[in-house]
Amino acid sequence: MNDLRAGIILVEISVIVPCFNEAENILPLVKELTETLRTLRRPFEILYVDDGSTDETPARLTSATELYPELRFIRHMRNFGQSAAFMTGFQNTSGDTIITMDADMQNDPRDIPGLLEELKSCDMVCGIRLKRHDSFIRRVSARIANRVRNLFLKDGIKDSGCSLRVFYRRVLVQLIAFRGLHRFLPTLCVIHGFKVHQVEVNHRPRKSGSSKYGVWNRLFVGMYDLSAMIWYRKRHFSPRRTESHED
Repeated sequence: MNDLRAGIILVEISVIVPCFNEAENILPLVKELTETLRTLRRPFEILYVDDGSTDETPARLTSATELYPELRFIRHMRNFGQSAAFMTGFQNTSGDTIITMDADMQNDPRDIPGLLEELKSCDMVCGIRLKRHDSFIRRVSARIANRVRNLFLKDGIKDSGCSLRVFYRRVLVQLIAFRGLHRFLPTLCVIHGFKVHQVEVNHRPRKSGSSKYGVWNRLFVGMYDLSAMIWYRKRHFSPRRTESHED
């Protein structure tokens, strides 16, 4: 639907894809995403947030926008990190339903319709990568990190590192902007009283590019952020319902 007064296209679904040096994966993923989303017959937009790429990613995105009118992209002048890219995406999209995913093609767009169906009964749906196609070290570090998180936070989130999520924009109302946010977004939703479901999703091997995370920035930095989340969970309070009396 076109809003002629605002000069913008109103959409129901916004897909946010942060990317950093993923040139080879741009066109294949946009093609898959667009084909999947068009089957839903709901107005959508795809926003790539280029987080300061130094390869051909910007050029590939420009080419992709000429082929797919639903696609646009925003560039960070330098690399700020995945959480900052998601925040840019949240601030520059309009859909009431938001989908986030990685740009490396390991998330499967064909899982999206099922996640959207599950969303009808909750506020957020998170993917769980039970059969991960990652290196042994990455799998072990992620398993340790998730167990430690659950030990202290007790939020029930089984795969905090999976970026494939669908949720309503309303969960962003009390969002806290910090580096590492993308790992703790489901936790914040739980703390804020939203209903979070988890669904097993497909995880594909990476064919092009290289991972941007290692043991240090996935495990140890996550432990640093964990201490802040423990503090926030204890100190957070939600506004209570009040009764208004008017003359």
